[in-house]
Amino acid sequence: MLKAVMIVEDAARLVSLHSLQHHCRQLIRVKSETEVKERLESVEAVVLHVPAARASEWQETIAGMRKLPVFWFCSETASPKEMDWGYTLDGVLFATLGTVEMQFALKWGIRTFQLRKRWAEEREQLLQRIEERKWIDQAKAVLCEVKGISEAEAYEFLRKQAMKERKRIGDIAASIVKVYQLIHG
Repeated sequence: MLKAVMIVEDAARLVSLHSLQHHCRQLIRVKSETEVKERLESVEAVVLHVPAARASEWQETIAGMRKLPVFWFCSETASPKEMDWGYTLDGVLFATLGTVEMQFALKWGIRTFQLRKRWAEEREQLLQRIEERKWIDQAKAVLCEVKGISEAEAYEFLRKQAMKERKRIGDIAASIVKVYQLIHG
């Protein structure tokens, strides 16, 4: 059971959310960005009960404040023309979902959010490693030129220097390249 879920609603869209309320201790209804800001820290998930055309705007607003599972509560009467909406939802909820179905939908959406969050973290780590690798390759080239040593010796020099200074090898490499660029730039 979720502790608190925020539902963002347009003024004219109030509906009964019995099956959703059954799976959270507190359902916080808000209608404005100001209300979202005031209450966002106390919730575990957000449900957007807004027209499909405004869901993207709300999703971006919420993602800019805090990373949370975001669901869209669909009460549209017609299917959207285009399914690639340009934003990420963790799930879609419907008023017709029963208690068990709502539970599955919420658990699935939270799992989707956790996977997406982990993938984003892994992507960031990989990008950092690529950047670090670039610095190391540049530093090896600088050391080969300045010291007249092989690439293997240059890498060994970087590795030993990193251990000696208790820093990451990428930080040592970046320092060497920046000093070289400063002197020869």
